[in-house]
Parts: sequence; structure tokens; C-alpha cells
Amino acid sequence: MTGLAITQALHRSARETPGRIATVDGGRQRDWREVMLRTRRIAAVLQALGIAPGDRVALLAPNGDLFVDFLFGSLWAGAVACPVNTRWTPGEIAYAIADCGAEILIVDPGFRAMLADIRREAPTLREVVIAGPVFEQLIAATVEPDEHLRHGDDLAMILYTGGTTGRSKGVMLSHRALMAYALCLAGSGDAAPGACMLHTAPLFHVGAISGFLACLLGGGRHVFLPAFEAEAVMAAIAGQRVTDIFLVPTMLQALLDHPRFGEHDLTSVERIYYGAAPMPPALMDRAIAAMPRVGLVQGYGMTETSGSISLLKPSDHRDPDRVRSAGRAVMAIEARIVDTDDREVPVGEIGEIVARGEAVMTGYWNRQEETAEALRGGWMHTGDVGRMDKDGYIHIVDRLKDMIITGGENVYSVEVEAVLADHPGVSQCAVVGLADARWGERVHAVIVPKPGMAADADDIIAHARKTLAAYKCPRSVEFRAEMPLSAAGKILKAELRN
Repeated sequence: MTGLAITQALHRSARETPGRIATVDGGRQRDWREVMLRTRRIAAVLQALGIAPGDRVALLAPNGDLFVDFLFGSLWAGAVACPVNTRWTPGEIAYAIADCGAEILIVDPGFRAMLADIRREAPTLREVVIAGPVFEQLIAATVEPDEHLRHGDDLAMILYTGGTTGRSKGVMLSHRALMAYALCLAGSGDAAPGACMLHTAPLFHVGAISGFLACLLGGGRHVFLPAFEAEAVMAAIAGQRVTDIFLVPTMLQALLDHPRFGEHDLTSVERIYYGAAPMPPALMDRAIAAMPRVGLVQGYGMTETSGSISLLKPSDHRDPDRVRSAGRAVMAIEARIVDTDDREVPVGEIGEIVARGEAVMTGYWNRQEETAEALRGGWMHTGDVGRMDKDGYIHIVDRLKDMIITGGENVYSVEVEAVLADHPGVSQCAVVGLADARWGERVHAVIVPKPGMAADADDIIAHARKTLAAYKCPRSVEFRAEMPLSAAGKILKAELRN
């Protein structure tokens, strides 16, 4: 696998199906011939600006064909692509740019107002290129260069973690790692050749970019929405006959809760990939009941593994013993469960989930100590608590940092959240541990009620007591209109604790 390069799939599509539609962004469509032409010319622009192989190029843009231009153009020039989180503040964006040492920033015009603050706080930045008429003139005036091929263990992308527990870390992903996972997904039979994938989850997120690469390998068509909005998603599915979509659980719930769900023709959808956050069992049951013909595919993983460590395939969703699991390890990953001394635990016992293989990151950019800690013994330590059954299915118990110790007992927040989510008045919920003078920590539930449904704290606690031991039940309940969410759709528990 040492020769794998992301641009291989672009070469194949441009050679074998040059006239096939590649991208759909609003009213603009491009075929693979056009994508290849723009790739080569954008690479020329970057080289004219002084970008050399291994240099980092940053992108600030919503989902769209600019992202495709940027990704392939940067890689063609031999650069490292560094898309940044579009929901960050200028200071957070500048931190990532300065941290990875990016010299060029390509910006969507919608972010023009941020540029003065970003430039002031990112001293490595030499040039800012704003997409638009001037950018198009630059592209049109260039001579197309030959590809500066980087592949295998060469660095392809730096993706920044969400930063929910401190400063974001730059995860270094090689061509080999990203392509190994994409090949796993494409080879699993779940990414069908000729698919049409709707990209509404942000492409700076590993779950979205790995799905993009897997669909790319199959020569699929890519439809972009700049952000998630339930009505726009349903309209795009119906209008473009979308077959595949990646959603985080909060997005899936928004679709199912939308008053016009069922009015749009969604029959083209064959697969819904979901991940990035735990799927409440009640929500999964709703999705299966509402869309019985759709194959649900759960991916459990992290940025550090280029995508999923394990997949729960559509057939597994029809098995009552497996549907609550996170599936089995993908071909490019070996997974196991270990104790605090990194010794593998017996089947069925709880410990930390660790992984190794082709798709695992090279390390964290400029963070040698944290890299050594995360990859100790050659295994990526996920920070997730889980167990593995006799058939190799991984069952997630909780995040290590989200486990609550109350009165000396361990409480796994995911278990409590699954019970609370089954309450008829609960739309969303999160469980965190708060300091308590008597118990050390107390179980605290944060609830977003369903519109028009009544629920109070006593009712929520009573519901939990029907299923859970007393020490696991919430001792306090808070109601909110909405949850604080990361750009990837994860509930920001650190904010809830604060």
C-alpha cells in the first residue's frame, strides 16, 4: 500500500468517464474533465505563489466545489491540504493556520470579514486568495503543470480536532492512511459504484471527507450543500436522486422531526452513514421504522483513524443482538480492548478501545509527547470505554472523560442518555457529572423537550428509575431550548459542565 495517492482516483475518473457529472454545487455542474483541468491550473497558481512540496495550504470555505478544487489542486502541487473549521472564531482559525505553518489561505468570499483578524494572528500567512472573479482569472491564465506526485507515507492532510477539551490538535493523515480507509469503505460493498452522495456534514470533518473519498473511488457524483438544513437536504435528495448521505445523529433527528418529512421523494436513498456521536437507541428505532428500505451504516472512529475503526453494516441493523453495537473493525484496522496497563482484557470485559493499522494517523503536528502518549505501544488509544463480544463486535460504553464516579460507583453517561432519550417528552439529552459535596459527583441531566410535550424534573427522574439503578439516575435536571453543538454535530459536554 506504500504507493497509494489520493489523486489516483481523480486520474481514473478523468480518464474513464471524463464527461460524467462529478460535482453539483447549487446550479453549477462540472464533469470530471473540468475537475481535472481546474486541479492542474489551481496547482499552477499555488506553485506560482511559492508553494513547494510538503508546504501547507489552508482553506476556509463551506461545502462546495471550491473544496474539491482546493483539495486536488493542493495535492497536485505536492502540498498538504489543511481545511479549517468554518464555525470557529477568527482567533481559533488563526491558531490552526499558525500551528501548522500554512503560508497560503484560500477563502470563500463569505468569510472576507474575518481576514483582518486572521492575518493579524497568523504570522506564517504570506498570501490570502479569495475565491471569485480574480481567482478565476488567475486559474485561466496558468499553464497546467505535471503532477508533483506524493503518495504512501507522505503527508496529505492535517485535520484539526474539535478542540472540546482544550486547544485543537492537528492530526497528520498520510495518503496511505486516507486511501486505506477509503478502500475499506468502498470494498465493503456499502459504497456502491456510480453512487450520488450528498455532502451536508462539513467536509473539514473526517467522517465527511472519508465518505467523499470512498465515493470518489467508485466514480460517484458529489452534491454539495453549504450547511445542514432539513428542508434543503430533503429537496436535494429528491432533485438529484441522491443515493448516499452521511449524517450525525442530530441531523437524522432533525429530518425525522421535520413537519414535511414524508412529503419529499426520498426513495432514491440507499444508504445513510451515521456517526461522530452516539446514536440513541430510540432514534435508531425511529429511523429504521421510517425508512425501512434504507441501509443504515454506522461508523465508529475518530480523526486519528482517518474515518471508522469499525462499521455496523445494514444487515447488522436487522439483528437485535448486534444493532446496539458499533460493528466490527474495518479491514485496515485491528482493534482490541485493554486495561489500564495496556493488557488485552477477556472477551466481554470493559476497557479502553485501542486500534492500529494502515489508516491510523502519523501523529499530531508538532506535538511529539502527545503523539507518543496516544500511540504508545503502536496502538491508537481512543479514550473510549467499550467491550468486544465473541464475534468481534465492539460495544461502546462511554468516553473515559465522560464517565461519572458518584459515591464510588462508575456511571456511564451513554447508558443513562439512552434511557432518557426513550422518554416521550425528550427531544435531546446529555448527561454529565457535576461536583457534589456528598457524592463526589452527581449525575446531572440536560434535556431539550419535544415541542408541545410537557415534562418536569420529577417526571424525568421517575422515568429513569424504572430502568436504572438508583445511583445511575439523575439527581438534578436542567431544561434548555437547544444543546451547544460542535460543527460535527457533537454535544459539547464541556460547555454543559461549565
